[in-house]
Amino acid sequence: MKFYAVVAASPTSWESHKIAERIEQRILNSNPVMEAFGNACTLRNNNSSRFGKFIQLQLNRAQQMTGAAVQTYLLEKTRVACQASSERNFHIFYQICKGASTDERLQWHLPEGAAFSWLPNPERTLEEDCFEVTREAMLHLGIDNPTQNNIFQVLAGLLHLGNIRFADSEDEAQPCQLMGDAKCSIRTSASLLQLPEDPLLETLQIRTIRAGRQQQVFRKPCSRAECDTRRDCLAKLVYARLFDWLVSVINSSICADPDSWTTFIGLLDVYGFESFPNNSLEQLCINYANEKLQQHFVAHYLKAQQEEYTVEGLEWSFVNYQDNQTCLDLIEGSPISICSLINEECRLNRPSSAAQLQTRIERALAGNPCLGHNKLSQEPSFIVVHYAGPVQYHTAGLVEKNKDPVPPELNRLLQQSWDPLLKVLFPTDPEEQPSGQSRAPVLTVVSKFKASLEQLLQVLHSTTPHYIRCIKPNSQGQAHIFLQEQVLSQLEACGLVETIHISAAGFPIRISHQNFVERYELLRRLRARTSSGPHSPSPDERHSEGSLCTEAATLQPLLQDILHTLPALSQAAATLGDPAEATPAPVCCGRTKVFMTDSMLELLEHGRAQVLEQCARCIQRGWRRHWHRKQERQRQAAVLIQAAIRSWLTRKHVQRLHTAATVIKRAWKRWRIGMAFLTSKELDGVEEKYVSPVPLSTGSCLLPQTQSSLLAAIIRLWPLGLVLANASVGVQGFRRKLVVWACLQLPTGSHSSYKVQTAQEQAGITSIRALPQGSIKFHCRKSPLPYADICPEPSPYSVTGFNQILLERHNLGHV
Repeated sequence: MKFYAVVAASPTSWESHKIAERIEQRILNSNPVMEAFGNACTLRNNNSSRFGKFIQLQLNRAQQMTGAAVQTYLLEKTRVACQASSERNFHIFYQICKGASTDERLQWHLPEGAAFSWLPNPERTLEEDCFEVTREAMLHLGIDNPTQNNIFQVLAGLLHLGNIRFADSEDEAQPCQLMGDAKCSIRTSASLLQLPEDPLLETLQIRTIRAGRQQQVFRKPCSRAECDTRRDCLAKLVYARLFDWLVSVINSSICADPDSWTTFIGLLDVYGFESFPNNSLEQLCINYANEKLQQHFVAHYLKAQQEEYTVEGLEWSFVNYQDNQTCLDLIEGSPISICSLINEECRLNRPSSAAQLQTRIERALAGNPCLGHNKLSQEPSFIVVHYAGPVQYHTAGLVEKNKDPVPPELNRLLQQSWDPLLKVLFPTDPEEQPSGQSRAPVLTVVSKFKASLEQLLQVLHSTTPHYIRCIKPNSQGQAHIFLQEQVLSQLEACGLVETIHISAAGFPIRISHQNFVERYELLRRLRARTSSGPHSPSPDERHSEGSLCTEAATLQPLLQDILHTLPALSQAAATLGDPAEATPAPVCCGRTKVFMTDSMLELLEHGRAQVLEQCARCIQRGWRRHWHRKQERQRQAAVLIQAAIRSWLTRKHVQRLHTAATVIKRAWKRWRIGMAFLTSKELDGVEEKYVSPVPLSTGSCLLPQTQSSLLAAIIRLWPLGLVLANASVGVQGFRRKLVVWACLQLPTGSHSSYKVQTAQEQAGITSIRALPQGSIKFHCRKSPLPYADICPEPSPYSVTGFNQILLERHNLGHV
């Protein structure tokens, strides 16, 4: 309603904008009021509509909203006095009990914590229990605060009326007495309804009978059950008149002049299919209405489908589909049906038992296949097989509810009220017929409901209907919870299951040529791979090809190629183990759409999945090949980089070693030259004497010619050789003397003239240089010279100096 109100409100001037805004607000405000007085909490829905509602949004020639009208059907007024287990009364009773202020509670006699028999489950709090929203909506509809208080006062009087309890009378000639606090309840109810207390009690206890030609009046005390029935009838009568008055007030507030609108948009909100443990006349009427609407929907759906096939150039008709006309004949058929039999029982004006009505229905309608009987049921009942499933209806109280009798004394009592609202609801009829004249027969509930339903269907046949199906996933109102049985039952109740059956009988899948080509053009790959020669299409395909539209000529070759792949797909499906798929499924190509069944769609989707799988594998192979090549290139590059880095590191290491060796060599050469200089300087003062050769001692020996290369090396490294020669360990014997000889660079001409003695022999030259008194330390990769300790703690009596020449005690000439 809000969407239509906003879209249709496109004014061209400020004045029309204000008018449209006022109408829109009133239309939207009518909904909370109708829900408060007509909706209730049931076993399946917290905000279930207990009446049918048809809202007519009236539009002018400019498609602007000018007004609206509301029409209601079959209010479930019995809920005022009787509620099923775990269900609630209408929302408005709970709203006034929970939202009234302190002064209003005192005015309406609704103290905190008060218990009412017609107000079950008051502890439950729903979002619909919002009293302020209802009052504000009523105020926008033109119902002022005094009128609102008057309405709520009447509703409070009905609640107190429900607390009146009667006891069985011991004497049938005496009326039933009140039980417990019923006297206080009837006093409070009479005060709120502004009725005289004694006439109210007398009307509930005593029945007035007019008999004879002279219309003699007899007063008969009612039994306890009759007293309860008259009390409930009074409450239902007041509430039904109040509801109808509210609808008339809403219509007078939002309805436009008939000459100001030309078209309308109708919103039909009707009861859903109902099947409770105890079903009576209300459920029979509701399900009867759903049967009529389902038939209208099926006819409209089949007509739309057939028209579409005709437009597309397809020759097809729905031959087999389930029609619910048999069930409608059972309920409303002529001359004999369930409704006619119930109305006949009402016209006979005789006491009717439930078992007798059950027997009449079963005998008169035994040949109808939609009528059944539950042999295990202990109560009289019959079963009607509806389109949504079988429903068992109990015959007890069926005739009385259809009569909906209102005793005349109740109307006369309510006409005596001083309440302004009740005076409007029950006006005094000045043209009341004399008591001696016969009155017109009263219409039954079934007859009035059938007439209103026929009127509604006439409106539906003259419009273009659109359907919205509401499915409730669970009864708790929680998110992401879907109860399979509950959802399935609602789908059946909405008629969607039958719609699916009808759709499956034809071509439920319809795809435009463009979308069909875009989605299934991949199937041409299969044809190129599976068929090598020309392909002869099947008869169905020849029919399809002949009916191809010439509108989109560019799509024709593509459609032909795609349709030619169907036999290959069918053979592939049969090869996989499904022989049923070997026969091509029905497919027809219309002028603008391709029609197919669900099996054909599955076949096409399976072939498309195969092509996509092949393409995916090809892409995967290409990607993996590219990835492996890329990995190999990265590995080779990494190896090359590693080799280059290792080569560079090796070169750097060799360069460092070469630099270190050059430094050591340079330092060694510098040290050797320095030592040679110091030695030559110290030996400058010593006169060399050449002595004639003398025979060598036993410890000496001639130098062999083969040792010339060794002597040359020793001469180049003579300081180190001198150290080794005087070391405590190392070279012994002849090699030691040879080293000393080489280090001293003695002439090799006459070997017998020289005698070399070591320090251990204690003769001759003890040491050509001072013997080191400490240890010699060598450090890796560094020159050993900075780490050489030369006599760390020298003795004052010892001869020190590494470059100092020590002379022997003996004369040099004796050497």
